[in-house]
Amino acid sequence: MIGDGEDNVSPATVVATRELTKTYRSGSAAPIRACDRVTIDVAAGEIVALTGPSGSGKSTLLHLLGALQTADSGTIEVAGWQVTELSRRKLTLYRRSIGFIFQGFHLLPTLTAIDNVLVPLIPQRPGSAARERARSLLVAVGLEGREHAMPSSLSTGQQQRVAIARALINEPKVVLADEPTGNLDSRTGQEIVRLLRDLRDRTGTTMIIATHDRDLASRCDRVLRILDGRVQPPG
Repeated sequence: MIGDGEDNVSPATVVATRELTKTYRSGSAAPIRACDRVTIDVAAGEIVALTGPSGSGKSTLLHLLGALQTADSGTIEVAGWQVTELSRRKLTLYRRSIGFIFQGFHLLPTLTAIDNVLVPLIPQRPGSAARERARSLLVAVGLEGREHAMPSSLSTGQQQRVAIARALINEPKVVLADEPTGNLDSRTGQEIVRLLRDLRDRTGTTMIIATHDRDLASRCDRVLRILDGRVQPPG
């Protein structure tokens, strides 16, 4: 569990990595170290922005935290899960406990907004209580009355709101967002930023956001700049 052991991680820490490393290799090309001994701590309820140029490693770090990729070495602890030590079956359970928001909304075009929100619960065969929670989440993200709308009838901002509601359906302690405003115009992006902060204030959810959006980053509690796979010193 986080807070136990010799790393002296604070009990208030929800996400912690130690010496996390990931290298990509492709044929005769020089290897690329996308994560280079990354050590970070993220507190409960904190919104942290990961910034840096394209190819700096911020998306790789996010994918490692979400167990979408496997680290070469180092450790990851998220909300009590020792991620780097999990079996394949437990990794599946872990991924279901995390909320994911992507730049591409990844909504299923043949499902309504409310059914898209319920997609992460399909293995559990969601009942009426889950459906009511999905409806409440759509209200919370400003889509009251659009529960039965198809994705094609929603604006890009509304589609991202559905994706945010979907990320919260499992009541995750941690939400990982990869360029959540990347496909939105500046005005809609600002609305999504305000929405994320409001949801954090109401739910206490910890959020880690990889972004090029300076406005989004400036509204986060803390910014971690990544360059060549390394977290840069503040300032």
